[in-house]
Amino acid sequence: MTGTTHDAARPAPDRPWARDVVGPRTKGLRLPAGTTVADVLAGSPRVTDAAFSWPLLTLDDAALDHNVGTVARVCAERGVEHAPHVKTTMSRALYARQAAAGAWGATVATPSQLRTVRDWGVPRVLLANELLDPREIASLRDDLARAEAAGGDDEVWLCVDSPHGVDLLARGFADAPTAVRARLGVLVELGVPGGRTGVRSTAAALDLARALRASGLRLLGATGYEGSVAGGTTADELAAVGAWCDGLRALGAAFVREGLAGVEEPLVLSAGGSSFLDVVLAGLPGPVPGPDGREVEVRVVVRSGAYVTHDHGFYSRTDPWSRIPGAEPLRAAATVWGQVLSVPEPGLAVCGIGRRDVSFDIDLPVALWLRSQSDDGWLAPRELAGTRVTALNDQHLYLALDADEVGGGQVGGPATAQVRPGDVVGFGISHPCTMFDRWRVAAVVRGDEVVDLATIDL
Repeated sequence: MTGTTHDAARPAPDRPWARDVVGPRTKGLRLPAGTTVADVLAGSPRVTDAAFSWPLLTLDDAALDHNVGTVARVCAERGVEHAPHVKTTMSRALYARQAAAGAWGATVATPSQLRTVRDWGVPRVLLANELLDPREIASLRDDLARAEAAGGDDEVWLCVDSPHGVDLLARGFADAPTAVRARLGVLVELGVPGGRTGVRSTAAALDLARALRASGLRLLGATGYEGSVAGGTTADELAAVGAWCDGLRALGAAFVREGLAGVEEPLVLSAGGSSFLDVVLAGLPGPVPGPDGREVEVRVVVRSGAYVTHDHGFYSRTDPWSRIPGAEPLRAAATVWGQVLSVPEPGLAVCGIGRRDVSFDIDLPVALWLRSQSDDGWLAPRELAGTRVTALNDQHLYLALDADEVGGGQVGGPATAQVRPGDVVGFGISHPCTMFDRWRVAAVVRGDEVVDLATIDL
């Protein structure tokens, strides 16, 4: 390693991921044997040092701070709680930033992710899905029993959308002490026709709420995912999301009128918020009328997740922060660096990254930076214009050079002339959720300096 010691690169005792072991099998690192994250970070390494290799996932430290801080500030200003969806990154280091900024808890999608973040020590978790395996219900009950014995404020919330789901939960927690049952919160999930999970009608949701209340389980309120309503941000699509928010509020109000929720504690309404947070913030907060004319407090919990790194594709196009007054647009933090393996013909470079390194389910990556080697080492990155990614194999990326020229490119044009085998190209990605599951570590950087290694769990 080269460079001088930088305090920010020294994992403190409250950064437990610094004890994680990385080694020869960790993509992006060139290590002869297993070692800890703390050891890799000793001495303020740089991405061009011997410990790192291509392909490499880097996360811009300033962009991460901006994104986490922006979401935390806007939610706090509007009285909304945030439980970021950590399935995007499954990184303890990145969630630690969100928790430090005031996140209420973490959202997860699967029982496996629930166990992972509980093992991180996260006390409050929202499973934004149904739990239908009796073994998983028993495991959750035991987890909450341990939390009760330890005296913490731990709790887990989850969703139901069927009588069978309610029955399984009721039976699974039937013999649990009252204090343990109180640590389980249940939300009735409202869906949309043709969408994914969630009941399709208010009547069905009310039936589930009544069954939950009768079972003695703790009914918190209603939840759903507004992303099933619209795939873009046209005026009509934003209006459709707004109408969905109105429907979720109306369902919560119906729970309150019947005394099913909002009695012992505030009514909870929860939505996603990654692409439509502006609409959610405008539509969900505010009290609802109670049966006796009093106003019942509404506790809004949003679950935005992809915002932490943002992207250069889908979320850049649907960024709600550009539509929220007083909020700055988010910044893309993730770059995947791949080496140019071949320039076999004018107008084409083949790079050493592929489907096993970058997301491609919505958009192909976009080339951002070119970094060349000299006799004295790696040169600083410079912008790479006039290129377009055309295809991916498992381990190869096809980069069309001079692709912005009329007619598909001028053979031997500027981009072709400057890209050489051995150079490294930095690519922006679209949809971080399907990119992070291809990595086990990401280098958090300030320029070339690596200030942290964010380990990633499955």
